[in-house]
Amino acid sequence: MRYLLPLMLIGTPALAASGPFFSLKNTDFVVLIGFLLFVGVVVYFKVPGMLMGMLDNRADGIRKDLDEAKALREEAQSILASYERKTREAKEQAAEIVAAAKAEAESANVQARAELERSVERRLATAADQIDSARDAAIRDVRDRAISVATAVAGEVVAQQMSAADANKLIDASIDTVSAKLH
Repeated sequence: MRYLLPLMLIGTPALAASGPFFSLKNTDFVVLIGFLLFVGVVVYFKVPGMLMGMLDNRADGIRKDLDEAKALREEAQSILASYERKTREAKEQAAEIVAAAKAEAESANVQARAELERSVERRLATAADQIDSARDAAIRDVRDRAISVATAVAGEVVAQQMSAADANKLIDASIDTVSAKLH
């Protein structure tokens, strides 16, 4: 087992070939010539330069893609920041609108209460005026009835106590008073 690895290294194909090395019958020499010709053709047609150019182009494309991705990321971050700012502004605006609406509602509430109080006061004043007017009308009505009853009673009393001559004198005096006031 210990000698197996050195024996494997000794048994290479180059050592297995027989004869001189620089002969076309030596396969190792033919393979070497083919390899050198291949490398020569590859170098003559500038394949390494083309490969390097392709790799450089590929690297430039990758670099451009990375730069574009970086620019897109920055743009996306700025758009995100803009939307976050707009969202924040919209929330602030909504809060201001709600506060203004609450203040307006409170003001309208206070104004409605004041208007209701004024309306109640006007109605109370109108009702008091109507009560006073009704009381005055009732008092006048009672006074007028009392006067007419008193006049009727007084007329009956005077008619019963007065003589015909006194009644004629009163009628003549009344006619003179009316004619003096009419002229």
